[in-house]
Amino acid sequence: MKELVEFIVKSLVDKPDAVRIEEVEGEKASIIELRVDNGDLGKVIGKQGRTAKAIRTILNASGVKAGKKVVLEILED
Repeated sequence: MKELVEFIVKSLVDKPDAVRIEEVEGEKASIIELRVDNGDLGKVIGKQGRTAKAIRTILNASGVKAGKKVVLEILED
């Protein structure tokens, strides 16, 4: 899951080196914490949150296949 988010986000942002992703595994759920450069935050969230929602939809679809719930948290530095 972490690699999937990393691939998607790095292709969206201007500073892919500033992308940091941490994955916290649980029994039934997995939390992915995403941090990007402040200038790229808008690109990851998108207008009215559409880009972030699309990323979450992709994660949920792949999480169903793995049998886990996946939560994406976009954090600001």
